[in-house]
Amino acid sequence: MNATMTRLFDESRIAKAMSYAEYWALIEKLLAEGKTTGDDHSPAMIEYTKMNVQRLKRGDMQAVVSPPLAEAIKAISKPQVWVVLTEWWCGDAAQNIALFPKMAALNPKITLKFLLRDENPDVMDAFLTNGARSIPKFIVLDGENHTVLAHWGPRPAYMQELAVEYKAGKLSKDDFQKALHLRYAQDKYRALNEEMTALFARIAS
Repeated sequence: MNATMTRLFDESRIAKAMSYAEYWALIEKLLAEGKTTGDDHSPAMIEYTKMNVQRLKRGDMQAVVSPPLAEAIKAISKPQVWVVLTEWWCGDAAQNIALFPKMAALNPKITLKFLLRDENPDVMDAFLTNGARSIPKFIVLDGENHTVLAHWGPRPAYMQELAVEYKAGKLSKDDFQKALHLRYAQDKYRALNEEMTALFARIAS
């Protein structure tokens, strides 16, 4: 699997990936043109995107790296590349990815990059969730050979429980969305901090 993943994340792919600042600049440009990321620029998708811009702005202000996670990241001794597979219209992305730049800022050996899902279908298809192209996906690569060390996504486990109920027909789409974003609002990155701490503990062990 690692050889295949290394081909996925070759130097050209990493080079074209965006920084967090570039990811933000992209949506500002696209919204000024009446567009979002991807191919669907319908009014509904534009509204989702505008809502997600506000969610991510709030996340940029509120997301805090927990002390255990900060300790784990500062202990990383070899270069790593973190790739976030995302789209601006995705609500789960807007609710989670603000933590990643704050994590990356804690260690100069970390390079954080953002890729758009729909422009990188081969990457997406290597990280499906129960057969679905769910995002965001957070992928940790060895900084030298770009083999995959770990990956996470699309949402913390107890948010994912709601998605399972929705897929099973136990929740309507509207009830699922309301319950999901209420959990995010109440959680305030606690679950994501815990799952990231566990992820980096597995890599270190």
